[in-house]
Amino acid sequence: MIVILKQNVESEKIDKLVGRFEDMGLSCHHSTGAHTTILGIIGDTSRVDIDAVRAIEIVEDVKRVSEPYKAVNRKFQPDDTIISVKTDGFESKLGGGFFGVIAGPCSVECEEQIVSVARRVKKSGATMLRGGAFKPRTSPYSFQGLHAEGLELLMTAKRETGLPIVSEIMDLSHFDLFRDVDVIQVGARNMQNFEMLKALGRSGKPILLKRGMANTIEEFLMSAEYIMSGGNDRIILCERGIRTFEPMTRNTLDISAVPVLKHQSHLPVVVDPSHAAGIPWLVEPLSKASISAGADGLMIEVHNNPSAALSDGAQSLTPAQFDGVMEKVKAQLLFEGKKLSS
Repeated sequence: MIVILKQNVESEKIDKLVGRFEDMGLSCHHSTGAHTTILGIIGDTSRVDIDAVRAIEIVEDVKRVSEPYKAVNRKFQPDDTIISVKTDGFESKLGGGFFGVIAGPCSVECEEQIVSVARRVKKSGATMLRGGAFKPRTSPYSFQGLHAEGLELLMTAKRETGLPIVSEIMDLSHFDLFRDVDVIQVGARNMQNFEMLKALGRSGKPILLKRGMANTIEEFLMSAEYIMSGGNDRIILCERGIRTFEPMTRNTLDISAVPVLKHQSHLPVVVDPSHAAGIPWLVEPLSKASISAGADGLMIEVHNNPSAALSDGAQSLTPAQFDGVMEKVKAQLLFEGKKLSS
């Protein structure tokens, strides 16, 4: 349920109304926009007398929200959420007109690799560095990542370049190892690991949540709701392609998901064209399509030597290819009126 307040209402009166709902065992999400102040009421609102609330002096209108996701719903917060990720001397923003590019190798392999890639992608305009230390692989015989050592190497690259780092968590038992990771990624396979989502909701860390390869948009938003219901609203949604009957690409990029997510939710949306296509030459057109569809960022795999990569080399761009993609991205962002946050 959302309660739309009249303009220029005294904060004391708002606090009194919030207290009234909290006394009923409900929680309130307070959103103040440029022209509207909204209270999003979360919980069992069936006991709330809408007519009684509507009659309160400071209330403009009351509406029930039919969607099962509440806190992530744009009806609860009309304005875009802007996620800011800061390091010493560097800030990356996503949402609200700010655009971010997360780039780097699928897996961290050694110090020379991750540092050299970090330097190159930053020079091209990337705003965050990605790299897997723990890798979910279909085969148990494939490279599984360097684990704690990989996170340490990411920190080395961060010190060298200043870029915030993004890495995927595989298990809650690893959480302490991620204390210095700037953005924790929840991969497609863990999108409905609800105990993990609840724990990350209590962490306060920015979370990059990837859509499961066979999940609906509503299920995707409900997973984000798990995180947000724990008190963490620093969530970045990532569309990475879904599994369909089409074998020409690794997955099928659901480009329509971008405007749908932007319409339904206030959270920033990034697109991962590397996993969606699995083909390097498709990264550029899919990136451009994502920007046109309203995306707030991209997540692109870049490796200094893709043919020798230990993980997903076939879909990775070389630094030179990434530089070419970024030139096209920058031109389109200028046309769309978005700012590359670097």
